[in-house]
Amino acid sequence: MNCVIEPGLLEGTVSIPASKSAAHRALICAALAKGTSRLTNLSDSEDIAATIGALQQMGAKITRTGSSVTVTGILEPPTQPITLDCGESGSTLRFLIPVAAALGLTCTIIGKGRLPYRPLDAYLRELPKKGISIQPERQDALLPLHMSGKLQSGVFQLEGDVSSQYLTGLLLALPLLEGDSRLELTSPLESAPYVDMTAALLRQAGVPTEKTPEGYRIPGGGVYHPLSLAIEGDYSQAAFFLTANALGSHVRVDGLGENSCQGDRKIVEILRELCYTKENTIASGLSVYAADIPDLVPVLTVLACLCGKPSRIYGAKRLRLKESDRLAAIAAALNAIGGQVSQTEDGLEIQPIAAFTGGTADSCGDHRIAMSLAVAATRSTAPVTILGAEAVRKSYPDFWSDYQKLGGTVHVISLE
Repeated sequence: MNCVIEPGLLEGTVSIPASKSAAHRALICAALAKGTSRLTNLSDSEDIAATIGALQQMGAKITRTGSSVTVTGILEPPTQPITLDCGESGSTLRFLIPVAAALGLTCTIIGKGRLPYRPLDAYLRELPKKGISIQPERQDALLPLHMSGKLQSGVFQLEGDVSSQYLTGLLLALPLLEGDSRLELTSPLESAPYVDMTAALLRQAGVPTEKTPEGYRIPGGGVYHPLSLAIEGDYSQAAFFLTANALGSHVRVDGLGENSCQGDRKIVEILRELCYTKENTIASGLSVYAADIPDLVPVLTVLACLCGKPSRIYGAKRLRLKESDRLAAIAAALNAIGGQVSQTEDGLEIQPIAAFTGGTADSCGDHRIAMSLAVAATRSTAPVTILGAEAVRKSYPDFWSDYQKLGGTVHVISLE
């Protein structure tokens, strides 16, 4: 789907969808619990659907009614080979590989889009040391991935600066093993708030972990308890409307937890620290270290374009391995509509502009690029055409509907 966004500020109230990060973790904890869990306020995104589908294949019984889900935990893991379809969800893939290994499943893991090419180095290196046969089917891609064996406890070494998803996957899986395990980080941990979120949900599920100077110690023989939980709103999605407010819109954002441990809550602090002129334009520039908040980079780049001074975003090299090369994609997209964004090895440098000038920009099939372009359109002097606007279905299916309810004008010009 391609669409044209007319220039104009937004106004009204929006309820933000549930945190995708929290929902993935809660669903997995519920599927591993002995009993029935009830989760409410789940969003209907493609990524969450992928996790639900995979957990059902693994033996969990999951019933969905609207935004509520009832999960009866896995009683007997399937003994026959199964297929786990992760769609385009990196979280589904990296969280469930070690969980499937801990359950002793024989499975083929598949995915689409860029997912088959996203790294799995830590698992391919560490899991075979602990009893798992894990082998990509092809030489030019990591998916389909064939896996069998029963994971053994022990010491696992992980790079902390590659992806916190590996750490989360093992934190979810290792309590299921008989013996104790240790996670040792070989480099400083980035995206630490995501790991904190995992540890918090594990505590709620009655599964303890212990933080150590080297990483984590995970006692074996853990028993997951059922959850009764409402999933909090997603700060990474709220960031689009909060940033639009910094650029002149007036949107009330509902559904966020004030005491959330989501790393993307940082957007509130970043926006609060901006300096404005008497004309209500942003006088300062941005200097953002983005290692802990990679999902905010696309919309922060929009904001940086409209700051009064040059800006820099750095520590974001992992964004080259997302649904798109997000550094290249957001730079190209914003430059196509009048921005002045250049890439560095691990980030972006942005020169200020008075307004975007409109034009056609490619989302590269990336939901966060598409939504960032919608924010850019609020401060454009001419319409912005977004190619691949349907990408928002991955995380925020109602984004365009919400955008229009807030006064945004969206014309669908192609259903391709």
